[in-house]
Amino acid sequence: MGRAAGPFGVQGWIKIQPYTEEIGGLKDFAVWWLGSEAGWREYPVLEASVHGKTLIARLAGCDDRDAAAALKGCEVAVPREELPATDRDEYYWSDLIGLSVVNTQDQQLGTVSDLLTTGAHDVLVVQGDRERLIPFIAQVVLEVDLAAGRVRVEWGADY
Repeated sequence: MGRAAGPFGVQGWIKIQPYTEEIGGLKDFAVWWLGSEAGWREYPVLEASVHGKTLIARLAGCDDRDAAAALKGCEVAVPREELPATDRDEYYWSDLIGLSVVNTQDQQLGTVSDLLTTGAHDVLVVQGDRERLIPFIAQVVLEVDLAAGRVRVEWGADY
């Protein structure tokens, strides 16, 4: 949902670079999890507000600049069950990571490893025999079948 970019001020506030569509989207959650592959820790959110293109927050147990600086680089997450339900043809990026990608000729193109935001639209990063960048637009992405773990695309294997 975001990344801790560093301390903000001297009283333990942290600056968050949000990955959410709306900058203030994380403000709706009372508890955040901060961490990395090495481990995660739960932090109740005491205060949070939008500050330019970032979010600033005061977390329980993060009482000074040193504590906030120690969180720099941590990913910010919230429990999945607290996320709002998606609409039809709307997906959380985390649901797409790991799905296999096949084209209309049933050729396996690879697996979704990441998504990118560009000015025009989102892009699937697909790792297979080589990396492919596939626009996540209706003309190209024909079907996302989460149950089957597959994305069907109108995309040539030689693209």
